[in-house]
Amino acid sequence: METPGLVVHGEAEPFSTALRSLVNNRLYSDVRFVVGQEQQEVFAHRCLLACRCNFFQRLLGQEPGPGVPSPVVLSTVPAEAFLAVLEFLYTNSVKLQRHSVSPVGRGLGGRGTGAEGTALRLQPPTLQVLEVLTAAVEYGLEELRELCLEFVVKMLDVELVCETLQVAVTFGLGPLQEHCIAFIEAHSQEVLRTRGFLELSAPALLSLLRSDNLCVDEAELVLAARSWARVGAAVLERPVAEVAAPVVRELRLALLAPAELSALEEQNRREPLIPVEQIVEAWKCHALRRGDAARDAPCRRRRGTVPREHHRFLDLPFK
Repeated sequence: METPGLVVHGEAEPFSTALRSLVNNRLYSDVRFVVGQEQQEVFAHRCLLACRCNFFQRLLGQEPGPGVPSPVVLSTVPAEAFLAVLEFLYTNSVKLQRHSVSPVGRGLGGRGTGAEGTALRLQPPTLQVLEVLTAAVEYGLEELRELCLEFVVKMLDVELVCETLQVAVTFGLGPLQEHCIAFIEAHSQEVLRTRGFLELSAPALLSLLRSDNLCVDEAELVLAARSWARVGAAVLERPVAEVAAPVVRELRLALLAPAELSALEEQNRREPLIPVEQIVEAWKCHALRRGDAARDAPCRRRRGTVPREHHRFLDLPFK
């Protein structure tokens, strides 16, 4: 009886090192990419990309014609993130880091860059791992996506969390979104002061304002929402109230004391932010001394709600 063969393995490290040396190496390459806003030229090998990734298999499916083939233009992925993707495809490993060394990055689905507007000022250092995560999602690289998610969760902090939440909302990464919201709930006041908060998209901000567990008072949330809307209005060249419309319904105005509500009403006359009807609904709660007296005027206290005298008239107990 014939003895079955035995699969033996050589050392992995020299093999990985040899393949890594081919990343962006013109030698023997047969496909050329022009990548990112910086239009960096990147060299690769069709057979390796196609066998490792269905996205590239479809993209590079046709045989190149005679002569020098035209480059494949990938303008939305930064060069540094694309090189990280290639490193993973060639070696099944990748070096992830928080900040990119590249001076130019792309928007992560928010409103500070892209089709809806342009950045107000110079971009901060790009969060490299989020760019790689975005590319992994777009290219269908599940293993790389999971590696990025694991890295992000370990590195999450006040400065990183809003950008991470934006990526999670944009690409429907539910568990990551929940993790980000839980982090923000525990560090609400610090997060509201970050640049990342001001650059959240409306859907991302909505996911926060719907939370009962934010450790911040409603008056501070109103101020934060106004600052967010002002930035969006400047970037998108639209009125503040128009930018704020998708999110302000989640502000719980009935939690404000009468004096605070009067001050908000006066400021709202000078700089419209909140629909007049929403303020009227909050006043109804005060007038009737019932939390359920007005339609569409949520009165649930958040974890960080500062108690006020009129709260004893609301139906729900303090949390």
